[in-house]
Amino acid sequence: MLNRILLLSWVLLLAGCQSAYYSAMEQVGVHKREILVDRVESARDAQGEAQEQFKDALEQYRAVVQFDGGKLETLYDRLQAEYDDSAEAAENVSERIDGVEQVAEALFEEWEEELGQYQSASLRAQSAKQLKDTKKRYTSLVRVMKRAEQRMQPVLSALNDNVLYLKHNLNARAVGALKGEFADIQQNIDRLINEMQHSIQESDTFIRAMKTQ
Repeated sequence: MLNRILLLSWVLLLAGCQSAYYSAMEQVGVHKREILVDRVESARDAQGEAQEQFKDALEQYRAVVQFDGGKLETLYDRLQAEYDDSAEAAENVSERIDGVEQVAEALFEEWEEELGQYQSASLRAQSAKQLKDTKKRYTSLVRVMKRAEQRMQPVLSALNDNVLYLKHNLNARAVGALKGEFADIQQNIDRLINEMQHSIQESDTFIRAMKTQ
């Protein structure tokens, strides 16, 4: 019971902080619409960085399975570092997507409420259509973002399994086992990168539409 109360308090506090943030930004002329565009840009950039990081992790994995003498411990350390960086990049992407969802929800709620303030039926109808179109584009964008986000965790889990196996078996047999996993890892990372590229393109389309709307 206490844990539920604490969780609810945290959610309410977070919501209050977000509301205060939006209010403060509006006082200096920055509205939710602009914040949404900025956050979509930030999420897009985070996905671009994650793309490169997962490519780096794949290349380091390739270096391990191509091991042909030398210090295997050094390759393990590098692979572990690439995994850690990939996990951090994935977390960054998720945080940026959460930020997009938060401000979009606030924007659409405000927009819906303000439709009732119109005295002109014609202007209200135009604004309502604009809201509907914006929601449609946003829904499409978030669906693509989420699909790319969901592909990250299985890749991270597989990488972590292989990093742990190498850590516990720093020998040629371990390298042989990792070779058997390489094709699946490569295929999953390639799919992830393609999904992220699609999400980046959708983000650019959404940003252009919001700036010209």
